[in-house]
Amino acid sequence: MVTNIEELYEAFSQVMEHRRWWDTDNKWEILLGAVLVQNTNWRNVDYALTNLADATQFSPEKILALEKTELQDLIRPSGFYKGKSETIQRLFAWLAKAQFDLGLIAQQDFSKLRKELLTIKGIGEETADVLLVYVFDHSTFIADKYAQRIFENLGFLSSGYKDLKQHIFWPETLDTIKAQNLHGWIIEYGQIYLKNKDLWQSGPLNQFKLKLSS
Repeated sequence: MVTNIEELYEAFSQVMEHRRWWDTDNKWEILLGAVLVQNTNWRNVDYALTNLADATQFSPEKILALEKTELQDLIRPSGFYKGKSETIQRLFAWLAKAQFDLGLIAQQDFSKLRKELLTIKGIGEETADVLLVYVFDHSTFIADKYAQRIFENLGFLSSGYKDLKQHIFWPETLDTIKAQNLHGWIIEYGQIYLKNKDLWQSGPLNQFKLKLSS
């Protein structure tokens, strides 16, 4: 178990730029982006989001009302558009049960809400956690590929997303904003310093010591 995640947060805070990871306040745009970014890069997602904005203004009712083929055409730039269109339709059908009231949905217990999200085909562990943190204002660790590689370089090897997440002690002091910050910093740091061993060694956090307990 990694027990000093808050110390890691503070270490990142000293060396990384403080800015918002998602350059939008529109939670519907964030929600769609979290699905569209699966297995692609953000440039492709931007094209798809622009199409959706033009066609629906990110209105959840309009998105749910789209015909499958129309939705597929709009999100085609993001790749895997057939599977992603089905995920979006299932997700929005689930949201419609609460009249698209994101605040009401967010009031659910964290564990219950996470389990519900994971029952939606196409919503995996990482996407569920991103939605919880950025859309539903909960706080949790997002154990993405960059996190897995950074923790491996810091001395904790995991077998994947679920394994790393289960071995992180996440304190209550890390609120939603801090969860968002840490996720963004991990990705940005990884994009810079995980390209090769020399870059990793030149990074300001390469000597950070994880505290591990059995």
